[in-house]
Amino acid sequence: MAGREAFFICRSCKARLSLAEARYKCICGGLLDIGGLDDAFSASSLECDAHGVFRYRRLMPDIIDGHWHEATMAEGMTGLVDLNVKELDMRGKMDYTMPTLSFKDRGAAVLMAAAKALGIKSVVQDSSGNAGNSIAAYAARLRIDCEILVPEGTSPNKISQIRAYGASVRVVPGSREDTAAAALKEAESGRYYASHVYNPIFYQGTKTYVYEIWEQLGGKLPEALVVPIGNGTLLLGMLLGLRSLMAGGAIERMPRIVAVQAARCAPIYRAFMNGERTVTPVTNEGTSAEGIAIAAPVRGAQMIEALRELGGIVVQAGEEDIARCETMLSKAGIFVEPTSAATVAGAESWARAEGFSGSMVLPMCGAGLKSLH
Repeated sequence: MAGREAFFICRSCKARLSLAEARYKCICGGLLDIGGLDDAFSASSLECDAHGVFRYRRLMPDIIDGHWHEATMAEGMTGLVDLNVKELDMRGKMDYTMPTLSFKDRGAAVLMAAAKALGIKSVVQDSSGNAGNSIAAYAARLRIDCEILVPEGTSPNKISQIRAYGASVRVVPGSREDTAAAALKEAESGRYYASHVYNPIFYQGTKTYVYEIWEQLGGKLPEALVVPIGNGTLLLGMLLGLRSLMAGGAIERMPRIVAVQAARCAPIYRAFMNGERTVTPVTNEGTSAEGIAIAAPVRGAQMIEALRELGGIVVQAGEEDIARCETMLSKAGIFVEPTSAATVAGAESWARAEGFSGSMVLPMCGAGLKSLH
């Protein structure tokens, strides 16, 4: 289909590279984005033969066309549920109800369909757990060998789930950043790096998050979208989706964007509040919200740029508020990881401080079972 013959484009030197090269970074070392897509959203963009994520495949690179039907497990089109937060119009998008109990299934389904099309036989990935689960599951479905590297201290439940899919797990001593460095060594040796951070095909899946909300709310978006940020997987996908909706005339203005970090690991918050364009790594002081505990985000500068383009803000959530909101959500029947509770905590604090009474949608990113130690 015209307008879908996408390519990689380097953020640093602007070089164009074929998706068939299966790269995770440019020859110059720069980070890659996807170029060449004519993805202006319209009603004709929707496919009726697929549920959720692949309903929007006309807005994605055509490389996925031959294998999406093998990859899909009906991920996406998750429900919107009132979070029962007193005096606030706050709804959760229940992405923890997807096949591996995490929103990362959006990106993993698309990335692994592309990997299958490229003839990839084996992949490696690093993760604090959720992305590893997703990649392992879709690799199993597509009969691709998989190794997931996780940092020490990762929830045993997440590790058990990865192994259940038949993937091998390597626990890396040290921090999340040490784990990423170990995975990069594997990638540099020639293995396909199915990274939710480096590989921009992943964001072609996470952008469907906003398409679904637009459909579910009858052709509009809420007044505010609140998103947790660590590596930026969902934020950067949302940016692509919002641009697409705007380009197609589906929306006339952007919603308020509120990004949330855990106060004990908040490099994006610090950089944004200081008016900086780049992000200085911080020390992870230890937070229950392990899904966003990224002390040195690879795409930090890109996240800052995205937030400023969207007119967004960044707020923090403290550990006591995270624990309180986790309990509050459980009592409303919603059992999620601390990362999702952190999103609620940050949104609630911001809304009450600002006197904001408009509609909000937040992702419920991962099931609570994953974080039990």
